[in-house]
Amino acid sequence: MSSQSLRFSVRSAFRALVAGMLMWPLAVMAEPSVNTISVNVDQARLVKLPARVATIVVGNPLIADVALQAGGVLVVTGKGYGATNFIAMDRAGEVLVDRQIQVEGPTDQLITVYRGVDRESYSCMPICQRRVTLGDGDSYFKGAMDQAGSLSSQAASSAGTNK
Repeated sequence: MSSQSLRFSVRSAFRALVAGMLMWPLAVMAEPSVNTISVNVDQARLVKLPARVATIVVGNPLIADVALQAGGVLVVTGKGYGATNFIAMDRAGEVLVDRQIQVEGPTDQLITVYRGVDRESYSCMPICQRRVTLGDGDSYFKGAMDQAGSLSSQAASSAGTNK
């Protein structure tokens, strides 16, 4: 190998190394952490934990709710936007899992209507209907929740009479 071709290949390798070093932070930022569970608000995700988990602690239950099921299956439900964590321990108090939970916004086609400072949210799949979302105006939020509660009560009472 000639000295000129050796210099060329050393320069090429050095350039590739420098380019890789410059691009590495971008690759790390784009890749989600394996310790982070992403879930959308008002949706649930299943996570498999060791079967010997006995206790679950959630950092902020206003952001995410967790429920331990048989066999070490954890149901993670997004309650509010933001990040929190959960810790899973065995009966002796040994920490088995400590993971982050990232709760993100809804993925459906959401339309936001502002009436002055009050906000209303509508899910438009395929037609627009009310969708109560965190941050909606108090009267809109309360009205939609009252309707949902009334419907749920009627369904429960009719199910009880059909037995």
